[in-house]
Amino acid sequence: MSWRPQYRSSKFRNVYGKAASREHCFDGIPITKNVHDNHFCAVNARFLAIVTESAGGGSFLVIPLEQTGRIEPNYPKVCGHQGNVLDIKWNPFIENIIASCSEDTSVRIWEIPEGGLKRNMTEAVLELYGHSRRVGLVEWHPTTNNILFSAGYDYKVLIWNLEVGEPVKMIDCHTDVILCLSFNTDGSLVATTCKDKRLRVLEPRSGRVLQEASCKNHRVNRVVFLGSTKRLLTTGVSRWNTRQIALWDQEDLSMPLIEEEIDGLSGLLFPFYDADTHMLYLAGKGDGNIRYYEIGSEKPYLSYLMEFRSPAPQKGLGVMPKHGLDVSACEVFRFYKLITLKGLIEPISMIVPRRSETYQEDIYPMTPGTEPALTPDEWLSGINRGKTTRRGNPKNIWDVGKGHRIPLICRLSTDPILMSLKEGYKRNSKIVFKAPVREKKSVVVNGIDLLENVPPRTENELLRMFFRQQDEIRRLKDELSQKDIRIRQLQLELKNFRNSPKNN
Repeated sequence: MSWRPQYRSSKFRNVYGKAASREHCFDGIPITKNVHDNHFCAVNARFLAIVTESAGGGSFLVIPLEQTGRIEPNYPKVCGHQGNVLDIKWNPFIENIIASCSEDTSVRIWEIPEGGLKRNMTEAVLELYGHSRRVGLVEWHPTTNNILFSAGYDYKVLIWNLEVGEPVKMIDCHTDVILCLSFNTDGSLVATTCKDKRLRVLEPRSGRVLQEASCKNHRVNRVVFLGSTKRLLTTGVSRWNTRQIALWDQEDLSMPLIEEEIDGLSGLLFPFYDADTHMLYLAGKGDGNIRYYEIGSEKPYLSYLMEFRSPAPQKGLGVMPKHGLDVSACEVFRFYKLITLKGLIEPISMIVPRRSETYQEDIYPMTPGTEPALTPDEWLSGINRGKTTRRGNPKNIWDVGKGHRIPLICRLSTDPILMSLKEGYKRNSKIVFKAPVREKKSVVVNGIDLLENVPPRTENELLRMFFRQQDEIRRLKDELSQKDIRIRQLQLELKNFRNSPKNN
């Protein structure tokens, strides 16, 4: 690349990637063969979750991180979905809560028991139905507990308040399938990419589109906010079908700040940004390498550092949160690489070489911790605990999301609660997830529950009823087969009793 300087003074210019040895990998995992463009992997400081190949419905594994080595074929799975699982994400504040979405149009919340699964888990603590078509993305809010975003193939983004188990907002400004969601640091803005070749920056509480770019020369696939720099980075494809990255000003999407071609391969480029070190990682689907750059505030903005190379192609990558890294080894980032051909999950650590064994404060600044800054009600109402951020003249900019005019200056934002890795390394969260209790009403006439047998009025209700009937048919078939076995056993016992010498 022409903008690469000959020499740069940077503490991260010697960062290198180190793949884990075979005994520290996770082997024998039937990784899904689904071609959906997601990572199919989620990791936190306690568990690793991987979407697996399964017949009849969708499932994923949840493995404690210390349980490395070969995984048994009959290892317990989370298998409650009726369709293929398309995305999974761990709750950033409660480490045993994971969200999943599926082709069965549902989003489900699972509570993993202490120590991992001992048997197959089929009952979710919360099932969320609101999309009319399959759901391809789920994302947790970065600063607020129990707020979950989901994007479906019905071109809608739903915001769920898990304290009540209902959607509190629907964003329907997209005209095609949503490819990616990314939050800024305090969660007050959301950037989306869409199959309609548009990049959007949204205010999620009102659903307003603040900025929109029509990307004709740069077909965007993935987007990521670059921390507090007020910039976005997108990966996509140029008009010559080469892989490309573009840097944008989030307040002006009329033209990208820079566009750079990466290579001529066809796999999707996944961007990962570390706001603490200002490093950007680019990993291609089907590639074996991971490129990494340093982000600057002045031109050329992107400075190439190095590349981790491996002969094994990756299907997806999971990323360990900061509080799960090994600070004693100067580890600044860790990937979990899905190698489908080998059924292997390989950890890859990005390490800053240092001679000293003491805690390196210059590469571990204060980082977002495991405590939420706001409750769902506070975030939805716009309550602020930090300083007010002014986004323009309040006389000219108004929020009309709820049918009444409110100056945008009242839309307040909160930075995440920070923690030091030196003091809070692998500290367990004390927050407990409480699923909402829903009262079941019934109107029984002649032994039939009328509320339970209401004819479906929408496609979503029809699908729910179809899957419920499928479960009921499966259960009845199992009962019938068990009764047939019992009948044969009783017939055999009766025959033996009649033929016994005592009865002759």
